[in-house]
Parts: sequence; structure tokens; C-alpha cells
Amino acid sequence: MSIYDIPVHTLSDEPSSLGAFENETVLIVNVASKCGLTPQYEGLEALQRRYGGRDFSVVGFPSNQFAGQEPGTAEEIQTFCSTTYGVSFPLYEKIDVNGEHRHPIYVELTKTADATGYSGDVRWNFEKFLVGPGGTVQRFAPQVEPQDPALIEAIEALLD
Repeated sequence: MSIYDIPVHTLSDEPSSLGAFENETVLIVNVASKCGLTPQYEGLEALQRRYGGRDFSVVGFPSNQFAGQEPGTAEEIQTFCSTTYGVSFPLYEKIDVNGEHRHPIYVELTKTADATGYSGDVRWNFEKFLVGPGGTVQRFAPQVEPQDPALIEAIEALLD
């Protein structure tokens, strides 16, 4: 089973999957509203606006596993993201990205190593997984900003 087949729920609790993105480039990010890295929402939305018309999408999965930095309800998360950062990319249900209840999508994603060779548990909010058409995965640390040249280069390479 690929990540595209794994059942998920939208932030509004509708059954879904990432199947619609199977032939696209997707940047999957575990997000949080009360984190020092939360301003990355602005950069993520900029990526969505810049590349959204080119078979690209950012996809956010809220997670409260890091210092309780995503305590909100689905409605609170949606309101915060839309009013504070104008988020237009899809947000899915709040999930665990690590541990015993790690969501199956993250079971698959965390097998991938980043440029430094790190694989395994998500280290913090805003860790990024760039999934290309056909399922290739590249991993970027939480501190890698959405406009980082390495991330932009990786996105553009997949869109060409």
C-alpha cells in the first residue's frame, strides 16, 4: 500500500486519502499553531501560490506531539490558519507522527533519510517530506525554511 492509498480524514473529518495527489508533487508537513516555527505557514502558502498551478500542493497534518504546540480543535486550527496566514492548501486531521500511534503515512515517510542521513522519528514541527510523482521522497529538517534554495531546487526538479 502506498501513501496515496492510506485512509486519512480531512480537517473537517471527511474520509479521504492523498490519492488525488498521486501524479503530483506534494510537500507533506506536520504543522502546529503555537510553535516558534509557525511563521513557516507564510512560506508554505507562498509555495502553494507559486507552484499550485503546476501539479504541486502543500499538505498539512497538524500534530500536538511536540510540547503540546497544536492543542486546538479542528475548527480552531482551520480558523487560525486561514485568518492568520491565509492558508489555502489542504489540511488534514490532527495525527501522531511518532510513537506507538504514528499515522501509517508517517510510518512510510519516516523511513526516508534527509541530506544528513537522518531517518526515523520526526524531530519537531514543520519537518518536510517532498513526495514526487510515483512516490519518490526527499526529507527536509524542520529548520529548513520553505524558501530555502535546496527545497526550491528539489521542488522545481520534480516539476520539470
